[in-house]
Amino acid sequence: MSIRPALPSDVPDILAMIRELAEYERALDEVAATEDLLDAALFGPDPAVFALIAETPDGTVVGFALWFRNFSTWLGRHGVYLEDLYVRPAYRGEGYGKALLVELARICRDRGYGRLEWWVLDWNEPALQFYRSIGALAMDEWTVQRVTGQTLRDLAR
Repeated sequence: MSIRPALPSDVPDILAMIRELAEYERALDEVAATEDLLDAALFGPDPAVFALIAETPDGTVVGFALWFRNFSTWLGRHGVYLEDLYVRPAYRGEGYGKALLVELARICRDRGYGRLEWWVLDWNEPALQFYRSIGALAMDEWTVQRVTGQTLRDLAR
């Protein structure tokens, strides 16, 4: 297996996997991303989001991790926020997910970042078990807050 930075030619696979993940998370109707939007975000003149690709020895794309830098005021350092980690069902249990996380941990280490963090749905028990197995800690005392759509536009006025 190999883990590598995404290339522009990976955008169709990334979008397909985003849609597969959204379907699994019962939110396919919320996906507004397009190939053009992803290409611009990942490979435009000043990208602020990055992706890793997991592929088989024959070059089949089987997973991805999409991430961006965040910042901890308490640590005074950047970190990595993992927006999505996805491995296609036929390839789960073969180490691709862990390999993607290992590469993100290496990015953190090599760049002096202080954290690697992400969200997981509370009902996604297979993912929760996997994350526990690598030593991830749930931040149960925190809740996610979001403003989007019309509420966001109203707030901006």
